[in-house]
Amino acid sequence: MLLPGVLFFLLFAYIPMAGVVLAFKQFNYAGGVFGSPWNGLDNFRFFFQSGDAWRVTRNTALYNIAFIIVNNLLQIAAAILLFEAARPWFRKIFQTMLFLPYFISWVVVGAIAYNLFNYDYGTVNVLLKAMGMQPQDVYNTASYWPLLLVLISAWKALGYGSVMYLAAITGMDREMYEAAEIDGANIFQRMRHITIPNLYPTVIILVLLAVGNIFRGDFGMFYNMVGNNGILFSSTDVIDTYVFRSLTTNNDIGMSSAAGFYQSILGFVTILLANYAVRRYDKDRALF
Repeated sequence: MLLPGVLFFLLFAYIPMAGVVLAFKQFNYAGGVFGSPWNGLDNFRFFFQSGDAWRVTRNTALYNIAFIIVNNLLQIAAAILLFEAARPWFRKIFQTMLFLPYFISWVVVGAIAYNLFNYDYGTVNVLLKAMGMQPQDVYNTASYWPLLLVLISAWKALGYGSVMYLAAITGMDREMYEAAEIDGANIFQRMRHITIPNLYPTVIILVLLAVGNIFRGDFGMFYNMVGNNGILFSSTDVIDTYVFRSLTTNNDIGMSSAAGFYQSILGFVTILLANYAVRRYDKDRALF
């Protein structure tokens, strides 16, 4: 039963790691991956001297921190509300409605956003004009996008994350709730003193897993929401879109590999530091 998973990671995660040598080579098609000449740290030097390294690193980290905080808080709140819902039929309907956005591809979400915020005929601007207000040029104003991307990410991930937290809540000992009710605890006191404290192990594990990807942006989201709109790069360009653009626009495989290798090192160091912090707090809740 373990073999398919082992083969998957071997073929798509470990064997491709040999391609990391491209970060230290001046790639040419005649020599290929292993036959191209070495150029030391020139690819990294160009990446950092271009002035793009700090921008894409900052954007990637800040967006993921916002996603972790906002998404987890909303998912925990939704899971608790679903658990405390009195009628099972309401819980099922509401849970299904929350889960539907998770199955919508980012291509479709990008199209929905464009039809909402387009300057000329977007739904939001049509309503603003109807109310006598000025339309907002969202696709030419970078300051709107941090809030928009955080909200859209939360909307799309809410259902999936709340199911995991709901499963953790459902597995809690019901005798604790019954004893609390006998002692006169109301619903908010049960949430505060039973549900939330017992969710800590699940929260820590999910946050640790998310922290490991804190320097890995969701390419599907950023690219389909923004595309190659250079006006918005200051607030929306992340490492993943930068690597993709380096490949498609500049055809610079060496620098793209250097940026990807830099991203992997940052993620590795981050997960080690986060796990170390959790071990210092409570070693039983650390990943390793």
